[in-house]
Amino acid sequence: MARNSLFGPLDPAPESGYADPPKRKGFFTDTSVCIGCKACEVACKEWNEIPDDGFNLLGMSYDNTGALGGSTWRHVAFIEQPRALGGQDSGMRRSPVALGMPSIGAASASPPAGAVEGDGDPQDRPDFRWLMSSDVCKHCTHAACLDVCPTGSLFRTEFGSVVVQDDICNGCGYCVPACPFGVIERRTGPEKTKNVGIAQKCTLCYDRLGAGLTPACAQACPTESIQFGDVEELRERAQQRVEALHARGVTEARLYGEDPDDGIGGAGAMFLLLDEPEVYGLPPDPVVTTKDLPQMFNRASAAAVALLAGAVVSFLGRRR
Repeated sequence: MARNSLFGPLDPAPESGYADPPKRKGFFTDTSVCIGCKACEVACKEWNEIPDDGFNLLGMSYDNTGALGGSTWRHVAFIEQPRALGGQDSGMRRSPVALGMPSIGAASASPPAGAVEGDGDPQDRPDFRWLMSSDVCKHCTHAACLDVCPTGSLFRTEFGSVVVQDDICNGCGYCVPACPFGVIERRTGPEKTKNVGIAQKCTLCYDRLGAGLTPACAQACPTESIQFGDVEELRERAQQRVEALHARGVTEARLYGEDPDDGIGGAGAMFLLLDEPEVYGLPPDPVVTTKDLPQMFNRASAAAVALLAGAVVSFLGRRR
């Protein structure tokens, strides 16, 4: 085991034993151009034959999936906020235009010019913006789910992604609490549902990559909010994009998961966010949960040796 194999920046494919792997592949999701169409969710389900996870709205804006899970490998979040995006004019505080349409009932007074009765002062209305983001597995450089898997079901591909082998997974669930993002989950569902009880998550469309194709979600995205490519190139593109947004006055734009020196060694799926990570349901400072395993093993070994030595001394003392 290499000294830094559980933390720090590195290229995960060579670290996993691939002699001459291709460049690491991943996603850059630019939430500033996401329109919440859910084309990525649909494309992901269709290509990977993922069962539906309900069609009822959850009472949290236009969201029917809630979070990533065993049957939701892409999740589009809808976040409503009473504020504007940078210097953008949402139009909420403009006076409505009187179209001369007939109204029901007699009006008690004539409305002011350019306004509709009952609308009140436009300046009293709160401003408004949508935050929409398509979340996905981060394909961490240091993936705790892979580290704790006892069967080898989870493995690192030559593209640097992390994939579950359905036919090897025994459904133990060790990977579920190990993930700092809460991405992976054992699938639940009625009898005869595909892969019930098996850990499931995004595969970065491993089968499509092997055929030289783009992952289904990125292929379906109409605004190119989801961009696929080489991770190093995507990091440069993400940095250029956030700088462009800052120049336009969107100073709250920030990157998430792009830093190789963070607690997971950098993500294979990075994001441009327009607010704090917690607003999107993301941990602000994720750390791979297996980072301290070597130290824990060493301390446990030392404790075992000390316990054994104590038992030997005790036994020899009794014989005297």
